[in-house]
Amino acid sequence: MELGGHWDMSSAPRLVSEIAEPQQERKTGTEAGAADSSAVRTRRFLLCLYLVGFLDLFGVSMVVPLLSLHVKSLGASPTVAGIVGSSYGVLQLFSSTLVGCWSDVVGKRSSLLACILLSALGYLLLGAATNMFLFVLARVPAGIFKHTLSISRALLSDVVPEKERPLVIGHFNTASGVGFILGPVVGGYLTELEDGFYLTAFICFLVFILNAGLVWFFPWREAKPGSTEKGLPLRKTHVLLGRSHDAMQEAATSRGARASKKAARPWVEVGLALRNMKNLLFSEMWDIFLVRLLMAVAVMLYYSNFVLALEERFGVRPKVTGYLISYSSILGAVAGLALGPILRLYKHNSQALLLHSSMLTCTLLLLYSLAPTMGAVVLSSTLLSFSTAIGRTCITDLQLTVGGAQASGTLIGVGQSVTAVGRIIAPLLSGVAQEVSPCGPPSLGAALALVAIFIMSLNKPHSSSDRNGKLKSE
Repeated sequence: MELGGHWDMSSAPRLVSEIAEPQQERKTGTEAGAADSSAVRTRRFLLCLYLVGFLDLFGVSMVVPLLSLHVKSLGASPTVAGIVGSSYGVLQLFSSTLVGCWSDVVGKRSSLLACILLSALGYLLLGAATNMFLFVLARVPAGIFKHTLSISRALLSDVVPEKERPLVIGHFNTASGVGFILGPVVGGYLTELEDGFYLTAFICFLVFILNAGLVWFFPWREAKPGSTEKGLPLRKTHVLLGRSHDAMQEAATSRGARASKKAARPWVEVGLALRNMKNLLFSEMWDIFLVRLLMAVAVMLYYSNFVLALEERFGVRPKVTGYLISYSSILGAVAGLALGPILRLYKHNSQALLLHSSMLTCTLLLLYSLAPTMGAVVLSSTLLSFSTAIGRTCITDLQLTVGGAQASGTLIGVGQSVTAVGRIIAPLLSGVAQEVSPCGPPSLGAALALVAIFIMSLNKPHSSSDRNGKLKSE
């Protein structure tokens, strides 16, 4: 205080503290409010992404279970139907990694919107297909661009912290599974109407258009890709592709350099990513990709002739089969919601959980193939929906954990390429197995799942820290 024209220096610290304390409180309050606001915005963005997954599988599940019946109505044999089904897998094989790399380079919004619109075109053409040639032609756009769920999962891995990723992906799978609950019921009902398949395909087209509109109005500014548990940004795609941090900083300092490199960078980065695919596939992650392939083929064999097999074995109508598929999907959605407690029970050991879920899947596939009554079919379908939902989430999380989150789109794209190989193999094997018996495809699936279990049992648990270092150095 000022006494007689002089400052009392003993009071200065008190004045400073009186001024600093409100400022510190205001700063702390501002930071807390900003953190709460950021959490709310991220939550809103995730809910929109869940809705995209729901609409995607709702539209697809109306049509896909009916494809085997429709191909049969066009006069194709099971073997020919298998070859036609493999064409979709071939397209997925060559397009999934390209689309994954493309989404890392040009952005998730543009790639997601383009994939939805071009997939919608495929289902519109499918509704106009009256012979096998038009049917195969209609499957081309969807085979190339049907990667909505893959891009969405890659976007999730960019937005959420690594520790929360399995839970968020489980919620996303649950939302998608709800779409798979309603889709078969609607498709099974519509297919019994006159020209029901064509009407179903057209409604699927409208659902995809609605989904594209949702993506267009996404709150993209509310998403903050690159956050992690400690608030540090995730490493971007160019880290995996060998770009140095110094080069990134140098490029960021010059607007002219950025402008000159912008046009050439997408194709350069895609080319570099494709060259690194060989290193990725033949790295120590080979067992993860092989297990993914075997389990994917096993489950695809189960679903490949599900509607047709129940009709031939038990005389079940497609409408009733649609109810059974929806019932199984409900349980799959419940499994996604229960994934958090299950992971905590396993102490976040995704590999152990994957092994046990695969063992359950193998047993249930064998039970379904030998089922003497519909009761046994319902029991096996009930538990299969649970085991496959958990296994699907675990293999994705294990792949991202071991490979690193530097290029989530690329990693998931490579994983989808492996699954696409399964989409090529499964219809061919299913067509041949159906020539022998309607129970042939699920029996073969049980054998492949057993091989996957054997591979997982032989390999040691993965260490994400060691693997990340090896992948980054490649």
